[in-house]
Amino acid sequence: MARRKNPAVELPALALPPRTILRDSVYEALKAMLMDLDVAPGSRLSIDGIARRLAVSPTPVREALTKLESDGLVATRPNAGYIVAPVLDEARLEHLFDVRDLLEPEAARLAATGASKAQLADLRAACAAMSAHPAADDYHAYRDFAVLDARLHRVLAEASGNPLIADALARLHAHTHGYRLYFRVGIAATTTREHQAVVDAVAAHDGPAAQAAMRTHLARSRVRLRAAYEAGAGQSEVD
Repeated sequence: MARRKNPAVELPALALPPRTILRDSVYEALKAMLMDLDVAPGSRLSIDGIARRLAVSPTPVREALTKLESDGLVATRPNAGYIVAPVLDEARLEHLFDVRDLLEPEAARLAATGASKAQLADLRAACAAMSAHPAADDYHAYRDFAVLDARLHRVLAEASGNPLIADALARLHAHTHGYRLYFRVGIAATTTREHQAVVDAVAAHDGPAAQAAMRTHLARSRVRLRAAYEAGAGQSEVD
């Protein structure tokens, strides 16, 4: 029996500024749809169809899809081209947090003695900006918070002084996967308080406290994300 192929999806119309649409504009437009699950996981993405919808040539679409693949949001399949990457199932979510539990508390502990003044300033600035961020209910409105959240974890990993830890965490795409699973308005404040506890310990050069604060943050994030399967995976959160 011939295997049935997923049909290419029709993307909703998007209002993008004329004559200024470049690769980044296409990338951000597609990323917002994928993060908010406006296009179902597993759906095939037509390069020509996207190009027509956005009134651009196929070249910036291909470039955007390549970047989205590196983000873990799209994947390539034989005879199907690009498809929307699946949302994490429960088992993969647990595996993701198992790896984070091994790496991130240790990264925070090392950062407490290894963070530079510039890195500490970056961590404090990220926390302050997240504290001031308004509530939002979709990726377009919440994008800046998501970027700050991922940046804080990235800087902590880099401040550990171990590039292998930083590289391994970057490859997990943890925040991208987390957002696609579950997001609730109001979670930002809780997440920011947990981040602040980590940053305060790092700034005080207290390695054990930084390690414990990161462990607490990850444990609470895991609980929040597990709730996605009770509510029906497909809402989103950052952590």
